[in-house]
Amino acid sequence: MGTLLFYALIGFFFYWVFRSYGRYQYRVREAAGHTISPETVRNSELGLFVALMAKVAKADGKVDTLEAELIGNTFTDIANAFADPQGVREELKTIFNREKEQRFNADAVARRLAFATAAHPQQRVGMFTFLVNLAFVDGELSRNEESLLLKIAAILQIAPDQVEAIMAQFAQIYKTGPTPTGLKEAYALLGAAEGESMESIKKKYRALVKKYHPDLMKAKGADEAYMAEATKKMQQINAAYEAVKGAH
Repeated sequence: MGTLLFYALIGFFFYWVFRSYGRYQYRVREAAGHTISPETVRNSELGLFVALMAKVAKADGKVDTLEAELIGNTFTDIANAFADPQGVREELKTIFNREKEQRFNADAVARRLAFATAAHPQQRVGMFTFLVNLAFVDGELSRNEESLLLKIAAILQIAPDQVEAIMAQFAQIYKTGPTPTGLKEAYALLGAAEGESMESIKKKYRALVKKYHPDLMKAKGADEAYMAEATKKMQQINAAYEAVKGAH
């Protein structure tokens, strides 16, 4: 039941994104040239949330490959709600890249997001759940990541018991870590050949990450057992890619 609740929260987050930002799409269609300004994106709940994504992703000092792929897929999912998805996606990338280098403004960003979502506490829970997933996706939660997440949760006024439950859920999912993968098995898992170029292998890796991206899986109507298996699969895919990359 706990796993089902976790995925329901992830699903709710993406549902909210498309519902909430539909109003921006409507405004865009009325605007001359059917474009949306970078300032609008930056100051929206979405822009502020992406800024916090950057803080969490960089909290342990690096943005690893799997984090980068999940973030990129999320940008694509969200940008598709706008009339100019490519332009919005580029602005999201700009926000992310700028904010990941700014170390001391996470509190200010979280406070702005708290103000912007004051009337929608469940949106905050969805956002926080996504941030926790992002922190855990590399298989471990660093002290800096945990400290930042707890600070964000406090500013967003998420109840401590709810925060503890969400954190515990992800800790349980990721506690076993990825299965150790031999090089032969790694190539097979990625659907790649040993003599294949890294450029080609990376494309296959990205396709697999996209396939198991939570939002896309929800659209397939996946059940609880399948979703739990897919979470493990994501870890295996990342371990396989790291093994192959290290051998090249």
